Amino acid sequence: MKICFPVTSNDGLESQVFDHFGSAPMFLVVDAKTGEIKEQLNQDKGHGHGQCQPLKALAGQTVDAIVVGGIGRGALNGLQQAGLKVFQAQPGNVAYNLSQITEGTLPELTLNDVCGGHAGTHGHGHGHGAGQGSGAGCGC
Repeated sequence: MKICFPVTSNDGLESQVFDHFGSAPMFLVVDAKTGEIKEQLNQDKGHGHGQCQPLKALAGQTVDAIVVGGIGRGALNGLQQAGLKVFQAQPGNVAYNLSQITEGTLPELTLNDVCGGHAGTHGHGHGHGAGQGSGAGCGC
């Protein structure tokens, strides 16, 4: 299983999971079977509000799941329509969240869990990763 984690910088499994999918500078794609890690820059970071193209952001990386602190409705819907599962990151690094997803304990996100706004508020509380997001540019 290949799992995508939005991150600020590539510190391998020690990388902190970024709060927002669409505004993450990069993604780490971790192969849960082999442990291989690939870095992918976010190819859609400059999108306008509500215009996120999550598959463009991944630039053709093939993944089975995404673990993220927050994501917008359009991005989540697009990823789910593409057959990807999207999970709610827990506070901690990629290694911790990877262990949680392989154990089956990370909650899968639904459209009821998406980011609801910008300007520093989301409309609800997230169990975000390490609090690295700016609050603006939530998900997509």
